This record gives sequence, C-alpha cells and structure tokens, in this order.
Amino acid sequence: MNEVRSPKPAGRSFHAASFDYPSFFFSGLTGLATLLILAILGVILLNIVLNGLPGLSWRFVSTIPKKDFFDLETTGVLPMIVGTTIRVLVMTIFVIPVGVITAIYLTEYAPNTSLVTRLLRAAVNNLAGVPSIVFGLFGLGFFINFIGKNLDALLHNPGPVWGQPAVLWASLTLAVMTLPVVIVATEESLKAIPTGLREASLALGATKLETIVKIVLPQALPGILTGGILAVSRAAGEVAPILFTGVAYYMASLPHKLTDQFMDLGYHVFVLSTQSPNIEQTRPLLYATVLVLLGLTFALNFVAIIIRARVRKKLRALN
Repeated sequence: MNEVRSPKPAGRSFHAASFDYPSFFFSGLTGLATLLILAILGVILLNIVLNGLPGLSWRFVSTIPKKDFFDLETTGVLPMIVGTTIRVLVMTIFVIPVGVITAIYLTEYAPNTSLVTRLLRAAVNNLAGVPSIVFGLFGLGFFINFIGKNLDALLHNPGPVWGQPAVLWASLTLAVMTLPVVIVATEESLKAIPTGLREASLALGATKLETIVKIVLPQALPGILTGGILAVSRAAGEVAPILFTGVAYYMASLPHKLTDQFMDLGYHVFVLSTQSPNIEQTRPLLYATVLVLLGLTFALNFVAIIIRARVRKKLRALN
C-alpha cells in the first residue's frame, strides 16, 4: 500500500539568497563617507584642544588685555567673551520672533499658489545664499547710516550716538543673516504637526489664532529651538557681518550699552592670525582663543539643547 505523503508546508526556503553586491557596496560607501566626516571633525577638534590647552588659564579668560595683546603671558580674552555672548544673545532675541512669525504666515495663512507666497519663499532661499560680507555692508548702509544717523538727527544728539558701530547694529545684521535658518526650521516643524490637531481644535470652537498659539506652536517648539540653535552656531563665529557694524580692535572696558562697540572672539582670531609681528610666538595664543570660541559656542548650544530637551519632556508628559 502506497503511502500518501502530505505536501510540505509553505515557508521560507533555507537556501541562501543571492548576495546583493550593489547594496553592500553603496552601504559601505555611505558608511565610509560618514566615518570620514567624523574623522576630519575629530582631527580638527583634537588639533585645537592639544595646541590650545597649554595657553588656557583662568587669568587668560578673566583678564582685560592691554592694547598690545600678542603676548600670552600678559593678555586675556574677557572683553571678547562678553562681546561675543552679548551680540549672540541680542541677535537671538530679534531673529527668533521675526523668523517664527514669518514661518507661521507662510505655513498657516499664505496660499501656496499665491504669487506673493512664491516671491517670499524665493526671497528667503536667496537670502540664505548671500555672502556674509554683503550683510556687513548692508548693516553699515541701512542700520548705521540710515536708521542710526536719522535717529541722532531726530533726537538732536550733539554727537553720533546711534549713527556709529554698536552692539545693536551688529546683532541686527546677524539677525538678518540668520533669518532664513530660523524660518526654514520653523516651517518644517509646523508642517510636521498633524492636520488633525488643527481640525479638532477648530471643530471645538477655537479660532485659527487660538489654534496656532495653544495647539500648533507648543507642539512645534522643539523644532523652533532647533532653528535657534543653528542660528547661534552660525552667528557665533561670523566675523564679516560685524566688521563694519560694531566690532572694535581694542577697548579698555566692557560694553555697557547697546550703543557701545565691543570686542569679539572671532575678530580677535582674525587679528592674531594676520597682524601679529611674530606668528610663532602668537600661535599658542591663537589656538587658545580658538578653543575659547569653540567652548563658548558649545556652551550656548548646550543651554539651548537643555531647554529643548525639557520642552520635549513636558510635551511627552502631556500627551
């Protein structure tokens, strides 16, 4: 009697599938590119840290230098730290509200097919590609020569108060330069909010403004802070926009008002690298100053990242 064999159950074959060489090659290529970028970044940071640590001291970061600040034993960078911090903070105060309001209009109010909307988006994109030195010339012509001098004339000031380089004008110039970064980051964050949240809020009787303020913006706040972090990172090391709008070669005191000039870490690095009478003697000072600038940039970013993390934690707790 012949046995009737039951058919084999359908399942995965244990035979090895053919190896996908193209996928393996491109996966390895992308991984190698990532490792290369990380390696370059690591080499740069290691070079700055190893060469900058010998010149770094508490006296160096807490001393106001004399006018001849090319000697590591007598100079300091306290005015540069204060000036860089002030201009970045003032810039952030101006750029985030303007950038967020612009992004809200483009995302929530402006029709996508409108000519005005297309022109605004093109202007934002083109603004992101303008060289930084052009922003410096714009700040000199618009903020100082036009607004500042007209304010002095309007207020009958005996001498130039507003119509001269100052912290305020340098910060506003940087705000204009970093505006596209905040707008784009905020737009992407607003677009990521589900449409259902807006519709549910409107269905419950809330107005469009109430929906944006109470529903959309709190959910998009981490993305907005990300735009602020990117703006701070770019502005902290920029030199060209502040050359004509506020930075000073040397000041014997710290800035006390928004109309004062200031010393800056980025500009100080430029001076040390181009105007030193003995570049070998100044090299440790140059590396130490760059290390301080990196540390200050990381510190400002770290504060913003901590705030963003707490906001995200609160949002997750509410959800």
